[in-house]
Amino acid sequence: MLRVTARAKINWTLDILGIRPDSYHLLDMLLQSVELCDTLWLEKQERLTLRVEYEEMGKTVPYGEDAGLKGNLPTQSFIVTADEKNLVMKAARALQEATGSREGAMIRLVKRIPVGAGMGGGSADAAAALLGLCELWGLTLPREKLQAIALSLGADVPFMLTGGLVRVQGIGEMLRPLSALQPLWLVIIQPCQGLSTKEIFDAYDQVHVNSAPQLHTQAAQETLLCGDLQRLAKTMGNALEPVSTTYRPEIGQAIRALEDEGAIKAMMTGSGSAVFGLFGEEESARHAYERLQGRWRKTYLTKTAKNGITWMRC
Repeated sequence: MLRVTARAKINWTLDILGIRPDSYHLLDMLLQSVELCDTLWLEKQERLTLRVEYEEMGKTVPYGEDAGLKGNLPTQSFIVTADEKNLVMKAARALQEATGSREGAMIRLVKRIPVGAGMGGGSADAAAALLGLCELWGLTLPREKLQAIALSLGADVPFMLTGGLVRVQGIGEMLRPLSALQPLWLVIIQPCQGLSTKEIFDAYDQVHVNSAPQLHTQAAQETLLCGDLQRLAKTMGNALEPVSTTYRPEIGQAIRALEDEGAIKAMMTGSGSAVFGLFGEEESARHAYERLQGRWRKTYLTKTAKNGITWMRC
């Protein structure tokens, strides 16, 4: 059996440079893996099957079951199904098709990353499935081929294969890994229902149809690599935050609450609805986490990570 860790991500920046003729947005982003993660358990079997569970407050239950979580399961529109629509199954099928493999696997996915949060949970799961099944089935693929499969599954999946701190450009296919100096402490909150990435990008296009983009990524990269968190705070930015906050005012409320609790900077990640606060040390992050978790159930204490996907045999 193989145990695979699929880590979430945050955006230090999200710049939108334009739109391609095929309607894909051209992006320039600084992404980084964080310790908050989902877990995949992979075991060989004849058929390919998937079981999805949800872990919160020390309880692990199948999706759709209450088990005393008192309504804590995601809303129906953002539930993670265990069928062929799940990105884990799509990744497995794509890998079978690319390699001609007839192997099967029993996959158990334990979800902890909030759904519809802009933290790449589904993409992380897909990347973990690709790497984990290659290991389980004894497959050897060129990195370029694996990245091509990843991109076919979603714009964030190539980054998730790489993990760590990466500058991501194009539609997600251009990756430049960077060396982070030290782990940084974060408090993450999902203060409201998830958001549709497509709807947020469409709304952004309507508002910014003729406006020049504000660019943050180059300056943020320079300050992040030199470890100056105060300067980093001034260079971070997410072009989608104003639009998403219009749809979900709770996002702005959570950002303000994090900064009131001492965050050097708080900002939305991805297209939302999760936000994160950057803290200079563990003690201050833990204090903020303890105060805010009573207000928002989906509050997480975590830190940045050097890699996105890891695995071990059990």
